[in-house]
Amino acid sequence: MFIRRTTALVLILLAALGLPALAQPSPVWNAADIKLQLKKLDTLASVLYIAAHPDDENTRLLGYLAKEKLYRTGYLSLTRGDGGQNLVGNEQSELLGLIRTQELLAARRIDGAEQFFTRAQDFGFSKNPQETFTIWNREQILGDVVYMIRKFQPDVIICRFPADSRAGHGHHTASAMLAEEAYTAAADPKRFPEQLKVLKPWQAKRILWNTFNFGSVNTTADDQFKMDVGAFNPLLGKGFGEIAAESRSQHKSQGFGVAASRGSSQEYFLTIKGNTPKNSLLDDVNTSWTRIPGGNKVGALVDAALNAYNMEDPAASVPALLEIRRAIQALPDGYWRNLKLKETEQLIYACAGLWAEAYSTSPTVVPGNNMEATVQLINRGPVKIALQQVDLPGKKDAVGQQPLAFNKFTSLSQTIQVPANTPESQPYWLAEAHPVGTYIITDPSLVGNPENIPALQAVIRLTIGDQDFTLSRPLQYKYTDPVKGEIYQPLVIAPPVVADLSNQVYIFTDTKPQSVPVKLRAMADNTQGTVRLQLPAGFTAVNNSQPFNLKQKGDETELRFEIKPIKGVAENHADTFTVVMTTNGKEYTQSLQQIRYDHIPLITLFPPAQARLVSVNLKHNGNRLGYISGAGDMVAASLRQVGYDVTEVGEKDIMGGNLQQYDAIITGVRAYNVNARMKYWQPRLMEYVKSGGKLIIQYNVNGPLVTSDLGPYPFALSRDRVTDENAPVQFNDPKDPVLHYPNEITAADFNGWVQERGLYYTVDADKAYDKPFRMNDKGEAPLDGSTLVAHYGKGCYVYTGLSFFRQLPAGVPGAYRLFVNLISVK
Repeated sequence: MFIRRTTALVLILLAALGLPALAQPSPVWNAADIKLQLKKLDTLASVLYIAAHPDDENTRLLGYLAKEKLYRTGYLSLTRGDGGQNLVGNEQSELLGLIRTQELLAARRIDGAEQFFTRAQDFGFSKNPQETFTIWNREQILGDVVYMIRKFQPDVIICRFPADSRAGHGHHTASAMLAEEAYTAAADPKRFPEQLKVLKPWQAKRILWNTFNFGSVNTTADDQFKMDVGAFNPLLGKGFGEIAAESRSQHKSQGFGVAASRGSSQEYFLTIKGNTPKNSLLDDVNTSWTRIPGGNKVGALVDAALNAYNMEDPAASVPALLEIRRAIQALPDGYWRNLKLKETEQLIYACAGLWAEAYSTSPTVVPGNNMEATVQLINRGPVKIALQQVDLPGKKDAVGQQPLAFNKFTSLSQTIQVPANTPESQPYWLAEAHPVGTYIITDPSLVGNPENIPALQAVIRLTIGDQDFTLSRPLQYKYTDPVKGEIYQPLVIAPPVVADLSNQVYIFTDTKPQSVPVKLRAMADNTQGTVRLQLPAGFTAVNNSQPFNLKQKGDETELRFEIKPIKGVAENHADTFTVVMTTNGKEYTQSLQQIRYDHIPLITLFPPAQARLVSVNLKHNGNRLGYISGAGDMVAASLRQVGYDVTEVGEKDIMGGNLQQYDAIITGVRAYNVNARMKYWQPRLMEYVKSGGKLIIQYNVNGPLVTSDLGPYPFALSRDRVTDENAPVQFNDPKDPVLHYPNEITAADFNGWVQERGLYYTVDADKAYDKPFRMNDKGEAPLDGSTLVAHYGKGCYVYTGLSFFRQLPAGVPGAYRLFVNLISVK
């Protein structure tokens, strides 16, 4: 328990100082960084910024508060951005949330703020807070906001959005409503009293709305409190417009790279509750050491250390910092005392030139198995440092005492047994199945954490000067890539065996059996047992218990199961099967999924080894399809599941190939937003249609577009959408061929849709287009722009904003039937 708390404090502090918790083995500060952190040590103030999503935060303001004003600054994002679109790959929902979590952490490492979350899941665009709160568990999420206010103890809370329709998104409005309610509730001991076992009520001085000027909406005014955040910081060598651009550009999955700005920049604020500031955000807040009883002495010592600091000899500051540490330790236990103690210790390590890391030479370990653990240290300064003890998982005092001589590299290796109760590397908010809109968090102490606390770490006990120190380093995987050099990755804690399914959806149109390959991979040596499929009612497998025997870690074997429906397809239906592996008397049901992008650390999780079994009355016309990739989706793979031969096509095929060989060509989502070549391919695609082809264009956002000529006849894209996945769909013309060939489409085909009906619908369409559908969210006028169909020459053109990119991978039967009809339209 001591190790977990120590590690958590170290990770929180690293975030507070703008340091990567896992990407670097030890804090790496230059002399200017140390100077900035010494100044921060003299400032006792905190600000918490609250909004709804990754990218909502004001990075310039966060950077200015954290690195210019030197306040402890945090961003509480209610969600992890799970419901958005992905411009770097095909991950959706929870997987996209994992990517955006890491992008936010990368942004915070640049602007110096800390990152927190609630248990709210981004379920997609919401038009108003009433809709939002029908999906989010309002009281639970409010409790999370209250928990973070009580834990972070902000002097001032800032909202990004107003609690009304000007926020532009139901989640945005809800974030402001919850922040305002939590401002009061956090100070009330009768609200969420269970939190008071570990926290105490907290009343922030004020809560403000950071007003904005976005596009055509300007909520700023000269009579509002304002501050210039466009300063240039010579210790950083950058202005905060430059820092903000670098920070915001980490949101790569959203395509939010922005240019740097330089010079004066005003931020405006309206008071929601509390008194209105006149001179500073922190008016009436004591930001000096005198806010702590007995802190006068510490403040004087910090001032003296700042005045004496020599940027050419940081180690000369260590004696003063040791005196500061001793003075802080003498203060009563409390929030600022404990936070500043950790900051002081990090400054001591940095000034002394201490470097430390702990790593494994294996990327994965299995609880109960052995692993090689290495701790490496070096004292790169003249300060006297002695190693007293190293505690490794399952092995206390693994290494004994020894001095750390100047600039002498020390490497200590031990074989340890990973404790059998070590939790697997599953993001804590994904550990339990959850309802739409709210993650399940079983351990209340994890609320707010951006990621898991590393399960395995080394605890290193040192003497620096005449004082004892304890620092923790997470055990990581370290290796050398021949192109990228030295790489650090989170160490993966794995089950002994995992299963991989090549498809996530299996479509059954009759009783013909399908072969389901299951690839098993050993995560430890000598893994053997049996594997079976846990099937839903209505399906059977004739060979449903097969042995496996994997000798070495990393070995793989593929087993095949023949699954078939017991009866013919009487109605459309979707269910799930699970792979169950039994070894050493224990059942495992995990797969292994890793998300790799160069701009974020490797993400590993162990989702259930499951796939959808979809029974659907489906006929399809045509066989060969061409697919033009867009921003990333799984539609092509889904179409292969129903028997289509799908070929990815590109420059050579479109500009010089035989397009007429394809029964239809489909563009991936947002192709006209992200692929500049679409401007030049479009005339060729129109020729293909005119000559008898079928072109289906999936949704694009309304700007920027590489060409405005998306179809053979004019139309425009709007921001219109239908967010209720259960919204009724009406047919404009019951005789429309789209509804009848080759599948008879009925209202039942719109049952079971996920997240939304569609987005960025068309408007101002030429009369040459047919509009098969109309639909609307509750209380709104019907929209008829979800899908356009037009004949052009000998062929047919389709534009659809219906979210097939979500429905097909989710195994929605009716979506398959409708999409096949669009492909087959005559």
